Amino acid sequence: MASEDAAIEAGISPAVGTRWFREAGGIPPSRFGPSAKPISGRYLSLTEREEIALLRVRGYSIREVGRCLGRAASTISRELRRNAATRSGGLEYRATTAQWHADRAARRPKRAKLALNVALRTYVEERLAGVVVAPSGGLIPGPTVSWKGRRHGPRQDRRWANAWSPEQIARRLPVDFPDDATMRISHEAIYQALFVQGRGVLRRELTACLRTGRALRMPRARTRRRGKPFLSPEIMISQRPAAIADRAVPGHWEGDLILGLGSSAIGTLVERTTRFTLLLHLPRMAGHGHEARVKNGPALAGHGAEAVRDAITRSIVTLPEELRQSLTWDQGAEMAQHARLKIDAGVQVYFCDPHSPWQRGTNENTNGLLRQYFPKGTDLSVHSAEEIAAVAATLNSRPRKTLDWKTPAETLDQLLLSANNDRVATIA
Repeated sequence: MASEDAAIEAGISPAVGTRWFREAGGIPPSRFGPSAKPISGRYLSLTEREEIALLRVRGYSIREVGRCLGRAASTISRELRRNAATRSGGLEYRATTAQWHADRAARRPKRAKLALNVALRTYVEERLAGVVVAPSGGLIPGPTVSWKGRRHGPRQDRRWANAWSPEQIARRLPVDFPDDATMRISHEAIYQALFVQGRGVLRRELTACLRTGRALRMPRARTRRRGKPFLSPEIMISQRPAAIADRAVPGHWEGDLILGLGSSAIGTLVERTTRFTLLLHLPRMAGHGHEARVKNGPALAGHGAEAVRDAITRSIVTLPEELRQSLTWDQGAEMAQHARLKIDAGVQVYFCDPHSPWQRGTNENTNGLLRQYFPKGTDLSVHSAEEIAAVAATLNSRPRKTLDWKTPAETLDQLLLSANNDRVATIA
């Protein structure tokens, strides 16, 4: 749920809700702690405390109470000692009073460990934001790179630093200080010290040293909701026929985009059996870099859903029908029009699982080979369709170890010739 919608649900203005979210760094504020779901079953709940009170009134011993609740006797003993009611001078145990004591003891913010331990705070800051040093010992300040990405929310401008991740810092502390128990902190505590403004332990600008540069934590619910609406279970790779996986039959392709400077791109299609490669020319549209992008309009960079669909169709319809069986792609938005592609090109499209590039291993390997001709960080829009076709022909005439040193073009020709001979024999 967006911050504005959550604010309306809570009965406050959207502006106040957004401000609370930013002040809390995307982390649930401590003021909502008592009403939040318990972190784990490690802590006693109000229901369990009510059960303890009832069993004690009935005369159950501490060990009997523990057995009834499935808790250790030491847990029950500690609960009775810490959270019993003492106003009347006795130690009567009341569930509501015990819950109040527990909530007060768990209340945040407490003095953070980074605020109390100067040595620990210095260690964390040096590894987050320490300067980059050349082999000669000289300091390299590096450039300050402005973050211009609009898809991923507000982020800090980037700068060169040691840039250890909070988890790396937390895991390294026991290695560097094996005998000093005070030099310990969890990576979650470091993140909270960075994101939550009110804590004031680590400077907020140190988020520029995080690899993402993110100034706010993205709630998990929003991340889970970030799905591709064009996906459905029947087109996931788990539903792809087993015959495709064993590469016995040609006609099954893997596809992807290789990206370059200025959001330029070239499409790649690789046949799984023969490793035959087709490259898609994706020129920028008129107005790119000069006109403001229209919301829900075409992607002027040239690799939007319509442009990719048309480029795949133009390339793949030139092939014989037996070579147009299926296409496996990652979950990129450029394939949002896969249903229309299936109609136009006659090819069934399947999608890989998120963050699983190995499910398109043939394509990933080919993309690595293509980087010899289209290096990362270069503008790919300068290459004409003729130049891209020449690179594809070069790749298809290169012998491959996996093909017993035949070229993809030779292997494809052999398969087509064999298929034609079988067809002629069947007709005869």
